[in-house]
Amino acid sequence: MDLRALNRGELIAAAGGILLVISIFLSWYSLGNGFAHVGSCGPHAPNSSCSAWDAMPVFRYLFLLAAVAPVILAWIIARGHALAWPRGELTAVVAVVSLILTLFLGVIDHPGSPPEEVSVSYGWYIALAGGALMLAGSVWRSQESAPRRKPPGVL
Repeated sequence: MDLRALNRGELIAAAGGILLVISIFLSWYSLGNGFAHVGSCGPHAPNSSCSAWDAMPVFRYLFLLAAVAPVILAWIIARGHALAWPRGELTAVVAVVSLILTLFLGVIDHPGSPPEEVSVSYGWYIALAGGALMLAGSVWRSQESAPRRKPPGVL
């Protein structure tokens, strides 16, 4: 296993995946009053919070799988295994799906009721940063390993 085989893009993407895993256990939603609830969180005392692990019984596993993708890519590269696809492309797709899901669950339609009493908290922002790091690192890596294209008309 050669860790020197990893470049900056893989390290950035792996750091984003680790950040995404950490954010799942942090507070994603703030509950405004004692009657608000999200998933298995609530009703609690006013101004309590709820982590993504408690709030989303299915999506928490999707976030964990998305966070593991760049770490698995780094492990494959460090072990020197060959890939059937360009490095970083699958991680980029997973990062985009993770970012869209994070934005959907925080901005467009966050879970819980009553909706006006549930707001996003700092864990959601950390998950957003983790997904952005995963995407930036995987795009960086895929640009470095992409085949060079020739201009039109050149053989």
